Amino acid sequence: MEFQTVGQEKDRFYSRLSMIPGIRPMPSVGDWILLQVARPAEVARRVARKFDATIISVPRHVDGAVRVTVRDPKTNERLLRTLREAVA
Repeated sequence: MEFQTVGQEKDRFYSRLSMIPGIRPMPSVGDWILLQVARPAEVARRVARKFDATIISVPRHVDGAVRVTVRDPKTNERLLRTLREAVA
């Protein structure tokens, strides 16, 4: 994905994430988004089972958060569905 496309997809993905109850996206720099969630380790584990492990991580110095990588629109839509299930 070229840079401008990544930025546009990140904005779209951020907006969609903000509509999921239990997820609070936070402004982030780069090709990832920090999400405040309850039970971050459990959410990360559930998501990593359905994707490669590089798509989500639990930052060491940020309590109650996971970090997700912005990918292509199709992958991001799958990730949205998986995150919705993981925080339910």
